[in-house]
Amino acid sequence: MKDDFRGSVQKELIEKRGSFFSKYSTLFIGKKGFFSFLRYECVTLLFSGMPGALGFFLRKIFYPSLFKRVGKGVIFGRNVTVRHPKKITIGENTSIDDNVVLDAKGEANEGIAIGANVYIGRNTILSCKEGSIYLEDYCNISANCMLLSETEIRLGQYCFLAGQCYLVAGGNHAFDDTSVPIMFQPSYSKGGIAIGEDVWLGAGVIVLDGANVGKGTVVGAGAVVTEPLPEYCIAVGSPAKKLKDRKITV
Repeated sequence: MKDDFRGSVQKELIEKRGSFFSKYSTLFIGKKGFFSFLRYECVTLLFSGMPGALGFFLRKIFYPSLFKRVGKGVIFGRNVTVRHPKKITIGENTSIDDNVVLDAKGEANEGIAIGANVYIGRNTILSCKEGSIYLEDYCNISANCMLLSETEIRLGQYCFLAGQCYLVAGGNHAFDDTSVPIMFQPSYSKGGIAIGEDVWLGAGVIVLDGANVGKGTVVGAGAVVTEPLPEYCIAVGSPAKKLKDRKITV
């Protein structure tokens, strides 16, 4: 187990001294400076909720200026929430549906890197808390999924997550000191999460910190993955266990 202790963002905001502008910038914008603040406010205020084809067109033009890098042909749906956008890269022909949250906050992390031809479904949340999230090309994340990273979450090419999947890298809190609320005690990491290429996670699958999934594996709906799973198998249950191997064709 890696001793990688990380504080709560809530705690940081409670303890942070300074103005409302300073706290707002810490949570949403990341990059300091009035110009960054003004651009973020103008773009999100004017175009975030704009409906129809005009909204898609205007977001296609103006949203890339918020990010570190955006490839050609990226589509942004309505009401996409973006935090620390200068730590987010998006590859070409990627589609981000309505109400998605892309939250790359942190001081020392790399943020969020989304590959090409990726689809992120409605209401899905990608959130960093000093961690990073990497989605390689052709990943497909369905609606209402949540990826939370204090260390690292990495999805290989052609990963397919059905609706309401939950992946959390880190978030294991110490609770030995009964005089301190658990949320304010240190958290530690078991090494993050790595999902291999061509993995299918069924609806409602939970993947916990340190529970990597091998290439080509299928995880049945509702399973809870607490330990690493091998390549090219079918796993089910809570905790998830290998049921059988997939047939490999050559």
